[in-house]
Amino acid sequence: MFSWPLRALPEAAIFVITDFLIQLDPASRQPLHQQVYHGIREAILSGKLAAGIRIPSSRRLAEYLAVSRSTVLVAFEQLVAEGYIQGTVGSGSYVARQVPDHLLRAPVDRPSTAAALQSPPRLSERGQDLASLRPARPLPVPYPRAFWTGVPPVDVFPLALWSRLAARRLRAMTTADLYHGPSAGRPGLRQAIVTHLAAARGMHCEPDQVLILSSAQEALEFACRLLLDPGERAWMENPGWSGARGALVGAGARICYVPVDAAGIDVTQGIAEAPQARVVYVSPSHQYPTGTTLSLERRMALLNWASETGAWILEDDYDSEFRYSGRPLTALHGLDTASRVLYVGTFNKTVFPALRIGYLVLPPSLVQPFLAARRIGGQHAPAIEQVVLTDFMTEGHYVRHLRRSRAACRERRDTLVAAIERHAPGLLELGDTDTGLHTVGWLPKGVDDVAVSEAAARNGVMATPISGSWVGACERPGLILGYAGVRPHEITAAARRLGEVLSGMVVRPTNGAFPAGSILPPL
Repeated sequence: MFSWPLRALPEAAIFVITDFLIQLDPASRQPLHQQVYHGIREAILSGKLAAGIRIPSSRRLAEYLAVSRSTVLVAFEQLVAEGYIQGTVGSGSYVARQVPDHLLRAPVDRPSTAAALQSPPRLSERGQDLASLRPARPLPVPYPRAFWTGVPPVDVFPLALWSRLAARRLRAMTTADLYHGPSAGRPGLRQAIVTHLAAARGMHCEPDQVLILSSAQEALEFACRLLLDPGERAWMENPGWSGARGALVGAGARICYVPVDAAGIDVTQGIAEAPQARVVYVSPSHQYPTGTTLSLERRMALLNWASETGAWILEDDYDSEFRYSGRPLTALHGLDTASRVLYVGTFNKTVFPALRIGYLVLPPSLVQPFLAARRIGGQHAPAIEQVVLTDFMTEGHYVRHLRRSRAACRERRDTLVAAIERHAPGLLELGDTDTGLHTVGWLPKGVDDVAVSEAAARNGVMATPISGSWVGACERPGLILGYAGVRPHEITAAARRLGEVLSGMVVRPTNGAFPAGSILPPL
């Protein structure tokens, strides 16, 4: 640490700085010129350097502090630019006389985080609602452990191939590629998405209908902002995904929480409770978190109601690529003849989470207004990732990667089923395992799934309580178990530890069977 050595200063300078020292720390990450700047600025704001007082020259100050003169000059330039000091030709530098009184009285020390939390800032009503939503647990590092949800089998991703594709694109870049790109996304990627959706999801759309965004979450938030006015009604599945709830809350919607049963969202009850709803959020192919599939009868009822009332349907198709028996189901969008469905897709669950590319497939009538809003709100998604993903898809690597990923997920699904049967018989009943990256382990009624989850976490197992996905009373307790992102041996070990936790907390049903629930019938 360095400071001004007072005995070496001229008498006039000692009068100026008797009450303060500039402390310099060469080991600090903060550059020396910033340390000099902050030292003089704080002395001015605290009143230790009064208005009009002459400041030592940059040459002398550099000598006193044992730093280069250029370091002091940089600090002086910033202080002059911000109006703290003024230079007079032939006379020197002085503390500005025009520094506002309220700044001179401002405390130099900033309040601690703890003190700031004692008087929280005023938020909007929607801000308060968003802040009150139950946050997700932090992702374990350096990689997820069993049974974290929403993570694909990243360990089977062809990283070397992706690196070669990225390097090829980077070598071919020109300065023209450094400017803004199309707001809707790269044309090649939008065409590749349309081609894939036609083959895999039975959808017929044009590239102009595709809007590239960063994730399914951003797509939902963007759509809700443009389609909903504050106070308008919207349906949401109950239980359902907290991210979708956050998007609706952020748009100021009055949410009607519609129950989910073995056939998916109860369309009849939704119509009865909110017949004039403006927006409906559904995950029809693999409902989150229960895993149910929306029946064809309810799909058609939902589409007919939306056509009659002018409602918009947000179809979240987050993990339907992972289906382990038969072909993926036709998307709700593929059945829509009235153009009421906005299809939400993401590559973050089929390629890798850090990619941050999702998309919206819009009805033709919404293309222009959404594109105009996109130009204002976000410009476009990262260009390099888009063009590399385009090559990954058009050269056939994406389809091959999906086949490998499905095979890995099927093996991990089978491992989980066998491990639960072995280590938690009669304690945990697995729900649907034909599709997706997770399943639900249903607990006997009356069990506190939050307490079970916390006990599992203390034993190194992440099992999300399904009660957190419910609004209102939780009809049946359970644990959301993601299996795709961890290897089979990790699944087996985690299932064993989970079984040990459950053995100490859950009383097996006396008749050897789970009570029937409204979400899924007993196996």
